[in-house]
Amino acid sequence: MPSPTSPLLVVEDDDIVRMLIVEVLTELGYAVIEAQDAAAALTILEDDGQSLALMMTDVGLPDMDGKALASKAREARPLLPILFASGYAENIQVPEGMHLIGKPFSIDQLRDKVQGIL
Repeated sequence: MPSPTSPLLVVEDDDIVRMLIVEVLTELGYAVIEAQDAAAALTILEDDGQSLALMMTDVGLPDMDGKALASKAREARPLLPILFASGYAENIQVPEGMHLIGKPFSIDQLRDKVQGIL
């Protein structure tokens, strides 16, 4: 069930992948804010006036890897749920309290994962 108040932050450097994730989450009823890289995501994360329900980030970002971004996100927002997306899911160690979805994923898998986290 979508969170009616706080948007999800999607951080993905591939424009097409980001667009598809945002479209799917929006169709599922979530409000979404998108960032194309870690720098843009950090600007959003550091805005105290912007509430967030979850951050979904690609592990392989060009300016900072997703794990480093997650660490900085948790400094700014210690309780923010974090979902990593990776095409190399079998090789990824996810920090405790964070989640992982392997690419490619289906709409149903994304829906179930996000609902399970929220």
